[in-house]
Amino acid sequence: MFKIAAQGKTITCDQGENLRRVLINHKIDLHNGNSKIINCRGIGSCGTCSLEIEGLVSEANWKDKARRSFPPHSPEKNRRLACQTKVYGDLKLTKYDGFWGQGDKVVWNAKNTIFKDGV
Repeated sequence: MFKIAAQGKTITCDQGENLRRVLINHKIDLHNGNSKIINCRGIGSCGTCSLEIEGLVSEANWKDKARRSFPPHSPEKNRRLACQTKVYGDLKLTKYDGFWGQGDKVVWNAKNTIFKDGV
């Protein structure tokens, strides 16, 4: 079992589990503002589940790389799409502001929730 620190909580999951599903199953608020209503539900096309990840995860697949290469995302930022990421170790997560999580202001991190609406 691996530990995931996110939004002031520590949760656990098995090796190879999908990060988006794990977070949603543990009531971690993965989407900012209204993006929770119109997100792609995990197929990798919207980019709203973008997170900064510290720890061992799967390599970025083509969907993850492609979506993060288009605005408002930037491939230079250290972000990943939770829906396209598998867990392979303990993780510390940070969610940023902006509709797609593309901003620079921290919404929540491994230790706590910074502010609620994230937009």
